[in-house]
Amino acid sequence: MPSALPDGIPAPASGELPASAAADAAARDLGVYLHVPFCRVRCGYCDFNTYTAEELRGVSRHDYAAQAVAEVGLARRVLDAVPGMPERPVSTVFFGGGTPTMLPAADLAVMLASVREAWGLTPGAEVTTEANPDSVDERYLVALAAAGFTRVSFGMQSAVPHVLATLERTHDPQRVPLVVRWARAAGLDVSLDLIYGTPGESLDDWGTSVDAALALEPDHLSAYALIVEPGTKLARQIRRGEVGEPDDDLEADMYDLVDERATDAGLGWYEVSNWARDGAHRSRHNLAYWTGQDWWGIGPGAHSHVGGVRWWNVKHPAAYAERIAAGASPAHAREELDDGTRRVERVLLESRTADGLPTGVLAASGRSAVAGLIADGLVEPAAAFAGRVVLTRSGRLLADAVVRRLLD
Repeated sequence: MPSALPDGIPAPASGELPASAAADAAARDLGVYLHVPFCRVRCGYCDFNTYTAEELRGVSRHDYAAQAVAEVGLARRVLDAVPGMPERPVSTVFFGGGTPTMLPAADLAVMLASVREAWGLTPGAEVTTEANPDSVDERYLVALAAAGFTRVSFGMQSAVPHVLATLERTHDPQRVPLVVRWARAAGLDVSLDLIYGTPGESLDDWGTSVDAALALEPDHLSAYALIVEPGTKLARQIRRGEVGEPDDDLEADMYDLVDERATDAGLGWYEVSNWARDGAHRSRHNLAYWTGQDWWGIGPGAHSHVGGVRWWNVKHPAAYAERIAAGASPAHAREELDDGTRRVERVLLESRTADGLPTGVLAASGRSAVAGLIADGLVEPAAAFAGRVVLTRSGRLLADAVVRRLLD
């Protein structure tokens, strides 16, 4: 089942934000995330806030687009009410889940139109949806492009049948080239998501998946190490000894492999787990998360951040629908980040990017640690001398340890 919501202070029913949320807002981008919490089946490794038909308890997917549109309207009213909040068109929109493409393309189009009507979109705005390869066809992708979508991110995960079976992914790997071709024909940029470290996956298996993905010449590639989340079916299988635990050393070899082959294929890393064909194909929406921009999360369990205020919505679609029907904010709780917390988060996130972290953000002890990190081969010397912390490939494998040293 989905993981629990974090603790926080109660969020006001109105969704009202403090005046401090407007401070320096003109210097920050505004993005919108729309969470679609529906999946046909629950994969054994997943603890995302998603629900199958059996778990919805009378909530209908057919009502969801109207509920999301209502929250967009609430968001516009809340931001308008913050003293000094500037007018900002939306620069990125991201539909995630779950499987957004379980909804009809017309529903996604209506949700996107509500964002456009509320704030407008910047010229060249990035509009992405996630999709499973078996959840779209040629007509669906054409409809997305016509509605204003610019990117689609396919959950490929693997090209090896036994790995997909362990992950409980239901698509046929032979379908991935088809949907990529259809997306390109519709004029959409293509991102492919892969997972490595699945129990029973060999280095050769992983190489097969990486090569299959790169052969499709994606604009963007994500590769994430499998995380065994407590409470998932996979965690129970491992505890019972039915499958083995992920191997850290093997995962390091897998990371080296994808980085080498993606680089050789012309994709450059720009965040520890992400590669893009050039700067124009980086995920600007995800970069907004990593660089502390503003975004409003629409939907059950969605998280938002505006000007140092972070909040998260109630998780179950039924509870969300009840709040929306009552005209109340669906926010469950929130927190206001102090300067120290914001600095720690900036170190944690920006140090993972190829653009790096300005050393001026660090305390004196952190700046002193940089020399040792260079000596250990974890930080690029030339970038450090220019005033930025940029991880080497070895540093990317040990990113959490690097962050701890920078913050000690």
